[in-house]
Amino acid sequence: MTALRPLSGRSRSLRCSSEKMEGTGSWDVLEWTKLDSASWSGSYSNLDCLLESERIIFEACGVILINTDEAGTLLLSNFRILFLSEGTRKLIPLGTIPFVAIEKFNKLALKVQSNKYHNNENAPTRLLQVTGKDMRIVVYGFRPGTKQRRSVVDALLRCNKPERVWDLYAFTCGPSKFGNTNPKERLLNEYFRLLGKSSQRASMNMIKDGTFTLSNDLWRITNLNSNYDLCQSYPFALMVPKSISDEELIQTSTFRARCRLPVISWCHPGSGAVIARSSQPLVGLMMNMRSTSDEKLVTSFCTQLAGHKGARRKLYIVDARPRKNALANGAKGGGSESSSNYLQSEVCTWPKVFWSSILSLELLVLTDNVSLQIVFLGIDNIHAMRESFSRLRDYLDMHGTTSSDGTSSFLRHGGWTWGGGNLSSMSASVSLLGDSGWLSHIQSILAGVAWIAARVAMESASVLVHCSDGWDRTTQLVSLACLLLDPYYRTFSGFQALVEKDWLAFGHPFSDRVGMPNVSESGNFELPIQSSSARSFPSSPVRQSPGSAAAQSSSSSYGLNNYSPIFLQWLDCVSQLMRMYPSAFEYSPTFLVDFTDCLLSGRFGNFLCNSEKERQQCGISETCGCLWAYLADLRSSGGTSHVHCNPFYDSSRYDGPLLPPAAALAPTLWPQFHLRWACPVEPNATETEDQCRAMTAKYSEMKKEKEEAERKVDELSSAVESLSEELLNERDISHAARESAKRATKERAVISRAVQSLGCKVKFTKNGDCTVEVEDGPRKCSHSIPQKPSENNTTDVSESISSVTEQNVCEALCPLSTREGMCRRPDAGCAQIGSQFLGLKTNFEAFDNLCVYDSYFTAE
Repeated sequence: MTALRPLSGRSRSLRCSSEKMEGTGSWDVLEWTKLDSASWSGSYSNLDCLLESERIIFEACGVILINTDEAGTLLLSNFRILFLSEGTRKLIPLGTIPFVAIEKFNKLALKVQSNKYHNNENAPTRLLQVTGKDMRIVVYGFRPGTKQRRSVVDALLRCNKPERVWDLYAFTCGPSKFGNTNPKERLLNEYFRLLGKSSQRASMNMIKDGTFTLSNDLWRITNLNSNYDLCQSYPFALMVPKSISDEELIQTSTFRARCRLPVISWCHPGSGAVIARSSQPLVGLMMNMRSTSDEKLVTSFCTQLAGHKGARRKLYIVDARPRKNALANGAKGGGSESSSNYLQSEVCTWPKVFWSSILSLELLVLTDNVSLQIVFLGIDNIHAMRESFSRLRDYLDMHGTTSSDGTSSFLRHGGWTWGGGNLSSMSASVSLLGDSGWLSHIQSILAGVAWIAARVAMESASVLVHCSDGWDRTTQLVSLACLLLDPYYRTFSGFQALVEKDWLAFGHPFSDRVGMPNVSESGNFELPIQSSSARSFPSSPVRQSPGSAAAQSSSSSYGLNNYSPIFLQWLDCVSQLMRMYPSAFEYSPTFLVDFTDCLLSGRFGNFLCNSEKERQQCGISETCGCLWAYLADLRSSGGTSHVHCNPFYDSSRYDGPLLPPAAALAPTLWPQFHLRWACPVEPNATETEDQCRAMTAKYSEMKKEKEEAERKVDELSSAVESLSEELLNERDISHAARESAKRATKERAVISRAVQSLGCKVKFTKNGDCTVEVEDGPRKCSHSIPQKPSENNTTDVSESISSVTEQNVCEALCPLSTREGMCRRPDAGCAQIGSQFLGLKTNFEAFDNLCVYDSYFTAE
């Protein structure tokens, strides 16, 4: 019975019907012979872990992840291997790996020598070992008596070797929401920044028209390679000295390996110093071949020093190779520059003991007044780096918390060899780490980079860097030197610009080095076949148990002559600089790890193919998703508190070049990347960052609350001020009203006495109406004076009184009036009665002093 098969439309479940599968998920609780895959039901299309356009194509039930002794289900999609825990139905990260991230996989026919499986008749004898490019070694165990492993291997062979370029998941998924802008525009924008033309912005019309050839006083952008006729592995736009013509550039390209002529990668905006890059010169076995155009181009980097009239800056030619390797390349036509042809130069070999000899080298530079110097850094080639990386991975697998054979490093070989005081075993493990040579290689690169950065920053010198082809060690040195010298590259946007400029645009062969499919002239991907040679480095016991058989088959997605972790090594160097300067980088080590995983997964198209030309031919930017857009989308959800952001970043403190001293260049393992699979609990380097990030987030929330409270206080203060002003106005109005009321009361009292003294009765009702009654013999008249509301709802008494006075009440009823209509007291001042409230006019004081007993009723 074969439990591995293509999925049909019939739904399946991830839970087995066997009750023993409901246990701890461990090896010992499985009843292997009673698993029936036909009893599974459910649909894998509803899994939350599936990505867009990812579909399950195979399944294997009852598989054991040997590393952690956990039972589960192994699924194969069109993108990766997925391992789901049987107990929790969750994705196990260790057992889940993209196809592109698999370096190789082997079928092992081994009997695991372990006490916990010794009495188990159903212990697995069919193992599949998957070695990842991200430092993990995973071993899956399959049920005996089935053909599960064979089916899985066959499926992996088909998935790892797509027949067409469109079969890759990056093309199947498409751009989705992570659309990619044209990388040519971003490259030009970076060139404009270096030339001091940041106000200019690149566009596709500018690229089509060829109008991007801007320049400053020293350097210019040329479109000579716009069709990749000059150099197929260089970008479409090159930055070169302004004094060199395009014809001279064409002549120079024929003198350099793969036509990779010297061009500018970075220039100092103030001093005019540059970092240039190229491939090796084709000087021949006898080193007697030369090119006047190449010599003129190299000499043009020695521009005049600012502020030193007539003085030319120094130029260093840095050959990343050991000198013997450079001489050996002469047999193939290559080699290094001749000291007698390029100005007045001296050749210096980078010593084995780095910094003790650097002091003498510095003394040589200061005492010998030379304008050009050739330095050999002695960095090994891609083959040495590949072997070193493999040794480091095996070391971590053997001495990690839990190795790929499921045995703890504390109980290696059945005894307490690590924790029980066996110092010889402990010393041997340390020796194995040193024998891997990985940290030594890292130190060599960092030492060379620090030396280059110091020459540019301290001497304002220009540096030309090359190795053999100029796309491996050269790229490492140039990009790291730019990272040290330019603080812009230590930001998110700058890191992207640096990688796209020095790694992608200048043709680092990612498909070959990372182990991804190559693009041929016909447009189809070709997968080189790995040779069957085995490594001699000691591996973990699961591969060297007594009586074990050799690996029966192996497969790889790369050719041994091309694969090498050059870019991973560069990221390792970046992490070392971040450890030395924890506040100088905007991005965190977690960002580097996630960036590396995205690159190795092949989920995005940015790092497919070997050159800018190949990516343009495949239409990568239009048909595949963008890694940078994906990472930016992740950061947008968390802002500055996201795990990709460095909480200790201080741009004002590190706004210049970083020049690490020699004592600081002692590298250590990169815990977030190297130890995450072998020692998942131990690398706690991010705990402090997480705590700081949490405190920063809390501080940010409290700051927002404080700002909100201050805003409310400001609003309340404004409201209080407004109310205070209104209160003052109301108080003034109230005071004026009280004064008016006092005057009105006084006037009413005077008028009442005056009217009553005339024999009239004045009555005021509750609603404010006034009634005047006058008795004159048989005549009795009553006049009601109603109160009329005014426009502002106040009583206008003057209008009422005026209406009465208009009826000549005074003339008709006045006791001083004679029948003839004459006044008995013309001098009484009645005509002077006046009131602002009653509509009358008078001299109140005179009117109040009238006395009826004195003169009003005197005899005629």
